[in-house]
Amino acid sequence: MNWIWEQPEWPHFVWIKDKLNGILRETIQIQGQLLGKAEAAGDDFSRQSTLDTLLHNIISSSAIEDEELNVESVRSSLARRLGLATGHSAQTTARTEGLADLILDATGNIKAPLSMDRLFQWHRLLFPPGSVLPSHTLRVGSLRGDFPMQVVSGRLDQPTVHFQAPPMAGLEEQLAEFIQWFNRSRLDPSVDPLIRAGLAHLWFVTLHPFEDGNGRLARAIADLALAQAEQRTIRLYTMSAAILKRRRDYYRILESSQRGTMDVTPWLLWFLGTLQVALKDSSTQIDGVLDKARFWRTHAGHSLIPAQVKVLNRLLEGGPDNFERGISASQYESVSRVSKATATRHLADLVGKGFLEKKPGGGRSTRYHIPGRN
Repeated sequence: MNWIWEQPEWPHFVWIKDKLNGILRETIQIQGQLLGKAEAAGDDFSRQSTLDTLLHNIISSSAIEDEELNVESVRSSLARRLGLATGHSAQTTARTEGLADLILDATGNIKAPLSMDRLFQWHRLLFPPGSVLPSHTLRVGSLRGDFPMQVVSGRLDQPTVHFQAPPMAGLEEQLAEFIQWFNRSRLDPSVDPLIRAGLAHLWFVTLHPFEDGNGRLARAIADLALAQAEQRTIRLYTMSAAILKRRRDYYRILESSQRGTMDVTPWLLWFLGTLQVALKDSSTQIDGVLDKARFWRTHAGHSLIPAQVKVLNRLLEGGPDNFERGISASQYESVSRVSKATATRHLADLVGKGFLEKKPGGGRSTRYHIPGRN
């Protein structure tokens, strides 16, 4: 079977609207509900939440490519640009600074058109000087070379070719055509904005214009398209985190779509389904933010010491790493770094003030939880 870019109709994608209408309506509805929640949250969903979303986006997009970043370094780079204090500023690097600049331009500079220069700048931000091993000669900020560009796996003597990019001859013209479509389609009422984001992702990553970083830039372009669709620069969800959850399916659907016909309905179904995962995850997060804000407003009349506040916030955040079954005295001692006697005294104080209550059971197994929670 030919690669999709070898089809005579390339790059004129087609899709079956009847198969997409249902999931598209559902996605738009979930998106609207999320935006409504965020507006209702107001100051409770602050710039700190935006920082966390962008941080999660950067870390996830790199993790999709099996790159592990220093989370605190990325956080510090983002926080400085957002004017936020993080309490402790980790050492930043040219790499984390570049990644922060890239995501903020892609999601914040939504009125600026996409251009060849902008893509080249993104690529330079992705691979700043010193971030590439000396043994790896990588063209940074320019199109790839003349050699065949393939995505392969398996043994060197028997490789499996998952994808082969279009040849370098004519690539600059094809990239210019993509850029022109991306800028023009933003104002085209016949192209749904969410469909546009999915098409942009697939089209760019299929062109594969750079030697490395094409997947991360394709996801940045999709982020730009989604931000343009919402007409807002505050990010509420991260598509890359949802893709990371479904990474095996991501590569599978990309490979089948790039080997298929110009009918990209299966890809768009997958893209919209993954977008729903991202939106629902963010909705759950906002619910948690609102729940935490309501909790602290309810107990605003009581004064607590920092160790107690730290433990309560961990409990409010929930999840397997935050004592979802409640917290014991020994766990309180470990988290707050106080003595056993002090931990017992702190917990008794929190129970007396109504912040916590004892769960059934006693002795050393006694656990404490926030009233109204499991």
